[in-house]
Amino acid sequence: MNKIAIIIPSRLDAKRLPNKPLKLINNKEMILHVYDAAIRSNAGEVYVATPDQKIVDTVKNSGGNVIQTSDDHETGTDRIFEVFKKELNSEPNIIINLQGDMPNLKPQAISNLVSYMSKNKCDIGTLASDLNHKKEISNSNIVKVAVKEKLSDGIFLNAFDFFRSNINSAYNLYHHIGIYAFTNKALIRYVSLKRSKLELERKLEQLRALENKMSIHVGYVKLSPLSVDTEEDLIEVKNLMEKNEKG
Repeated sequence: MNKIAIIIPSRLDAKRLPNKPLKLINNKEMILHVYDAAIRSNAGEVYVATPDQKIVDTVKNSGGNVIQTSDDHETGTDRIFEVFKKELNSEPNIIINLQGDMPNLKPQAISNLVSYMSKNKCDIGTLASDLNHKKEISNSNIVKVAVKEKLSDGIFLNAFDFFRSNINSAYNLYHHIGIYAFTNKALIRYVSLKRSKLELERKLEQLRALENKMSIHVGYVKLSPLSVDTEEDLIEVKNLMEKNEKG
């Protein structure tokens, strides 16, 4: 058993963009772009966790590892935990929850996060990039993370808050990237906690950890991967990735 597991939770019933994981980019499903990035990181064993047969078939047909999970999980982390406990026998020391809607995430970003987590300095690790313009601060589709000091390459800082809306903050704000690395003990503790007040209000799982005094450290990524939440996001990432492939 590899001590590091990268698990990609994926489902078809996203409200803003139904069937999102199976949307084609460069003639390949979005979920497969994310899976391939995880494989190229060489950071650990990679699995897709999904309740949907269509996603199971898509990943299997491409030769990938996929596990069909229960369809009644409240959060992506609950889906991750099912795979961790039932399929992986709670053995991995580090578990990466990689969101399935970031098809242009660089593999190096994943491996950098895993490398930091191996130092055992926090419960949960994640990543962030620069906010490119003022409109992103007020865009509720973009999650912001607040840290005291400025982020830079190779440095991880303590995360103090996460939010979607424009909240006045004395901290430095960054564009949060949807990837979470848990230690074994942190994942087990996290799923044992009740969903917290801010988690439910802001619809951000990581706030459950902060409200229960779990430490989250955030590292810097130069290039901002696009999280696909809407049809407009899909068009933007398609254009970007098609341009890069031609280039």
